[in-house]
Amino acid sequence: MNTSLILLVLAIIAVVCYVAGTRRALAIADGVSSRLHSRPGYYGSFVAVCAALPALVVLAVWLIVSPIYINSTVREGFPEEVKAQSEAQQGLSFGMVSSLARGMDVLTLEEIDRVGANPVELRAMLGTKGVALAGDPEPYMVASAGDLNAMSKISSRVMTAVVLLVALGGAAFSYTRIAPRFRARNRVENVILSALIFASSIAIVTTIGIVMSMLTEAGHFFGRIPAWEFFFGTVWDPRFAAAGATASEGQFGLIPLLAGTLYIGLVAMLVAVPVGLFSAIYMSEYASPKVRAVAKPLLEVLAGIPTIVYGFFALTSVGPFLRDLSSQLNGLATGDYTNFIQAQSVLTAGFVMGIMLIPYVSSLSDDIITAVPRALRDGSLGLGATKSETIKKVVMPAALPGVVGALLMTASRAIGETMIVVLAAGVAARMQLNPFEPMTTVTVKIVSQLTGDLEFTSPQTLVAFALGITLFAITLCLNIYALFIVRKYREQYE
Repeated sequence: MNTSLILLVLAIIAVVCYVAGTRRALAIADGVSSRLHSRPGYYGSFVAVCAALPALVVLAVWLIVSPIYINSTVREGFPEEVKAQSEAQQGLSFGMVSSLARGMDVLTLEEIDRVGANPVELRAMLGTKGVALAGDPEPYMVASAGDLNAMSKISSRVMTAVVLLVALGGAAFSYTRIAPRFRARNRVENVILSALIFASSIAIVTTIGIVMSMLTEAGHFFGRIPAWEFFFGTVWDPRFAAAGATASEGQFGLIPLLAGTLYIGLVAMLVAVPVGLFSAIYMSEYASPKVRAVAKPLLEVLAGIPTIVYGFFALTSVGPFLRDLSSQLNGLATGDYTNFIQAQSVLTAGFVMGIMLIPYVSSLSDDIITAVPRALRDGSLGLGATKSETIKKVVMPAALPGVVGALLMTASRAIGETMIVVLAAGVAARMQLNPFEPMTTVTVKIVSQLTGDLEFTSPQTLVAFALGITLFAITLCLNIYALFIVRKYREQYE
């Protein structure tokens, strides 16, 4: 029985247990629910939870532990000459065994007996079934694939039996616990509370896991490259140096990438913040309901466009337009029609990224401004202030903590953008202040360093984790500063 079918059976058992538990509670109380400590539905929920929850825990643990044990057992059965190979080679061999095992599942017993352990005939037979293999399997791989399928089938059958027995046992135990004074509500609410705590802990645990993984790999990188060379280096050249050079691992200066990230993000924010904030003020304070109902959804359509589409738009439209415009302006001024704005530049990437970020600023700021209490507006207008003065001196200061949070989210999105920068700003790691020249960002280099055929243990790959933890630290500092601003102004308007 596969996992989906087991989950369906557990759902049916839970429903049956809920109905049975509810009816038993009413039967014990002679149909008068006031004689029970809890409502009848809590007794049914208690039986359903006791039946389903332990079974789900057993199922989850089994699905995690069983494949690890089976794969380890199969690999232990490899010939000694195979186990003497490197871990990568053993992984390739096991991958072939897994492919064979999946392919043998589509064969009948007669077909398996016909080909026997002949790898050539087996590959041909699998080819007729639409199962392609990367190479010719060896005889031991065929035997290991059979063992893998056999152990997987046994594990599946035992898992099904154990899970169903646990579910039925939990249902029987909880069913016998039902009594008029049994605190079913407390038990069910404790389970729900535990589920809420578990759900809220997922984000924390995930964040800790991400940070620890990046710190571990970044530690390996800093074990080979000095930290001061990374954080204060002004040259980004992560390649093996030529023969006779003093540096054998290339140069990993962070400053050019950090400068490009902040520069492009600054240009994007200069485009997105004024336009998005002014549009939010208009839609929340000046626009009629009909205009707002049409304008806001149209503006938010920009948020649904994939970033790669923005990148193509920058590469094929905005970049060439700015380049040709600069050529015309230069020709009118000096007679030389040489363009001074490159098609791939900081300005191009920042402008297009700013367009992408407008709906984030606008939508979030609009909701925040709308949430400002009406009493503040009425009090300001009642004292003789104009509408514009009310917005400038009352509404916006009151909404400032929320607006700061919206701008922080927008800045984080700008810092983490990759595809627009690749297509609109290029991949050149350089330090310069001219917005008409190409630059690149940290995220672009993270992608480029993790792709290709470099070894995962090389500094050229491990530097991606050092870049990632640096971005995390920058975002954390932005969050702390924004929290300080939010608390400062919130005290003035509460």
